[in-house]
Amino acid sequence: MISINKKDVIVPLDVPESMRETYIKNYMKITKGSGRLMLFAGDQKVEHLNDDFYGEGVPEDDAGPEHLFKIASQGKIGVFAAQLGLIARYGMDYKDVSYLVKVNSKTNLVETSQSDPFSNLWYDVDQVVEFQENSELNILGIGYTIYLGSELEAEMFAQAAQVIYDAHKHGMVSVLWIYPRGTAVKNETDPHLIAGATGVGACLGTDFVKVNYPTNKGAQSAEIFKEAIMAAGRTKVICAGGTSDEPETFLRKLHDQIHISGAMGNATGRNIHQKTLDEALRMCNAVYAITVEDASFEEALKIYKEK
Repeated sequence: MISINKKDVIVPLDVPESMRETYIKNYMKITKGSGRLMLFAGDQKVEHLNDDFYGEGVPEDDAGPEHLFKIASQGKIGVFAAQLGLIARYGMDYKDVSYLVKVNSKTNLVETSQSDPFSNLWYDVDQVVEFQENSELNILGIGYTIYLGSELEAEMFAQAAQVIYDAHKHGMVSVLWIYPRGTAVKNETDPHLIAGATGVGACLGTDFVKVNYPTNKGAQSAEIFKEAIMAAGRTKVICAGGTSDEPETFLRKLHDQIHISGAMGNATGRNIHQKTLDEALRMCNAVYAITVEDASFEEALKIYKEK
């Protein structure tokens, strides 16, 4: 188990003095006192529609939204990310969960070849804070997606900057999803471009930036990911879980991202929720073990396999 002291938390200067303690409390809670973020991603019901939740190879457990909340409630996580509307529908029964509200989303129906991607803001941070106060839920952070290289990136930059500034104003933690995508982007997982994306996250002032794992000539490598970690500086990089992998492959890759590349967490969705509840909880706990408890690959695999 790794741990950091409250006094070691770097509080951005856009956090008002009156909210410093709130920010530190939220940061420690969202990282479970480790400085690393285990984010359970539940925003795909918009991003990928029902493709991730129903069909061949997807268990019946995953067909309804409550499956996500059961996992978030019963498994070990740092925070559960979802849209405010979904949280409002189920949060009354899952008040023990720590939430991150995703304030923009789009579907995958419009291909890049048809139109460069743009994910517009659904709610502003003040509305999220109002919802938090009315619902009394544990809302620790705000999330926003940027498509770097889109013709509409300037508007997303402006929205993201405001979201981060306002989140910090209220003592909340910010997470950016940054994906290079658009007709100008030739290779979405180019290592140099992924490093550029994490650098953009740093310039926008986010606490964590989520990116896809880079590839070099089609191959993934923990070594080539180091450029992105260095480019982010004090902004911490977390890696997207991606499509469902074989459990051993996924856990090995996750271990290398953190222990070789130096990533400070992960954002995992399909590799957890596209399973029966029992299996999903075991995978959730295995991911948490690597991320927060500093477990080895072998220790995490044992947690996943134990029934």
